[in-house]
Order: sequence, then structure tokens, then C-alpha cells
Amino acid sequence: MEADGAKPTRSGPKPALAGATLRKAIMAIWCLCFCGMQWRAIGQLCDIPFNTLFSLFARWTRIGLWRRLLDRLRRTWRLACGDAAEPTAVVIDSRSCRSAPSCFGRGFDGGKKINGVKVHLGVDKYGIPLAIDVSPANVHDTKGIIPVLRELSGKGFRGSALGDLGYRGKRLAKAGQKLGIAVEPIARGRNGKFLPTGICWTVERSFAWISRYRRLNIIFERTKEHLVAFIEIAFVSILSRRLKRLANEDVSA
Repeated sequence: MEADGAKPTRSGPKPALAGATLRKAIMAIWCLCFCGMQWRAIGQLCDIPFNTLFSLFARWTRIGLWRRLLDRLRRTWRLACGDAAEPTAVVIDSRSCRSAPSCFGRGFDGGKKINGVKVHLGVDKYGIPLAIDVSPANVHDTKGIIPVLRELSGKGFRGSALGDLGYRGKRLAKAGQKLGIAVEPIARGRNGKFLPTGICWTVERSFAWISRYRRLNIIFERTKEHLVAFIEIAFVSILSRRLKRLANEDVSA
């Protein structure tokens, strides 16, 4: 084989993506989130091997790139709206989503009749999340929200967490008190109808926003971290478009 020149050679490390190819890879990851495509399919469409795209996404998720980018855009948006960079109150809620059998964890939500996972959010008055966590759908809200409160406390948040009546209970109140967060359950409906109370409706709008991203309607992710990353990518996309429109309005004015 050496004489014929047909001996296979081991390929060395590939050069890192840069320039237009890197922008194409980022756009492919966004299309994966928005359109709900498969990794192999998006690799065929953008002429980038799907394992290269997945490795790039997994590495950025592991180093917390999406979370840091979302936090930076959230602070920029709040300052552009004339508010402080960090809020003094957040709104907490959860949403049950159907999931595939290959998902990282499944549970049956008896109230919603959904077999899947539950997404827990803590958002500010603009509907942008400060903390995200996911759990099997059979986990009660008072238990599933604890990691969100811990993440909020770790970021230095000290204030009120407004939730619906599902967050009642002395155990949750005591856990929030240890973290420096006051959990306040507030009724959001009357006679079976939803009534917006203060800023509590913003979290419902946030769930409506991410429902437009097909990757987040039926969950296929095999790890919890990747699902949280796709939720962060969805809000990064929303905030990026908002800030771009705001910049264009300033230029035209």
C-alpha cells in the first residue's frame, strides 16, 4: 500500500471554524432551535458535518456561553428601557412539555395529562429569564422551583418571587427565606378565568414566545443542559431582534 500510495493516513486536528463558516454554523444552530430540525438534516443543508455542529454546540453549552450571552443582552435591554440592570422582583412559573422516550427524564403530569418534562422559569417584568431549570413533569412546582431560586440567589438576587397559588406552602417559603428570596403566591384567576395581576402575566407571555420554537414544543434532548441551552438560544434570538429594532429606530430618529 505504501508503494502504491494507497496507505490510509490519520487526519490531524481540523482548523477551527472562523469567518463566514462560523457565522453559518451559528445560524444552523438557530435554525435547529426554531425549525425543530435534526442534527444530520441541518448538517446536509449547510454543508457542515453534523458532528462538527453538535461538538460546537456542546462545547459552548459546557462553558456557559449561551447563559452569559443572555445575561448580557438582558442587562442591555433593561438599561435601554430606562431600568436598573438587575430587577428587584421576578415572576416564577412552570410549563409541561411532551417529550420523546429518549429524553433525559420523563414524568406524567396528572393535571395537564402530559407525559414529558416541566420547564421552570424565573423572569423579570419584561419576560426575560434570569434562571431556567427543567425536571420530569411529575415533579411538583414547589420542588421543581428550588433550583431556580438557588440560581437566582447565586446571582445575587434578593427580592420577591411572585408565583401562582401552586407555590403555596411553608416548606417552600422557608427554603426561599434561607436563600434571601420571599416567595409570594398570588391568585391569577377567578371562576376559572385568567386575570393579569401586576407583572405576573409576563411569564405566561414568555412561555408563549418559546412555544414558537419547534425544538421546544416536543423535547428530544438527551441531556438537561442541552434543553436549557436551547431555551437560552430562543431568548437570545428574541432579545437580539428587539435590540436591533431599537437601534434602527434611534438611527432613523
